[in-house]
Amino acid sequence: MVLELENLDSLIALIVAIMFGPSIILTIVGLAQFRKNKKTAKILFIIATVYLIVSLGICGALIMG
Repeated sequence: MVLELENLDSLIALIVAIMFGPSIILTIVGLAQFRKNKKTAKILFIIATVYLIVSLGICGALIMG
């Protein structure tokens, strides 16, 4: 049985979802918490930013080869 690797669109979509998904979710939760608890919102924004930087580095290296 030969493994065919012709269409990798779903793999690219999965990697992009892993890169941006959690940071977008953390940002939305941080915006929701901003009026109630500003300190928690700032922490969520920082975590989202750090996650985005790290994921762009790791997943970007995987995509580029």
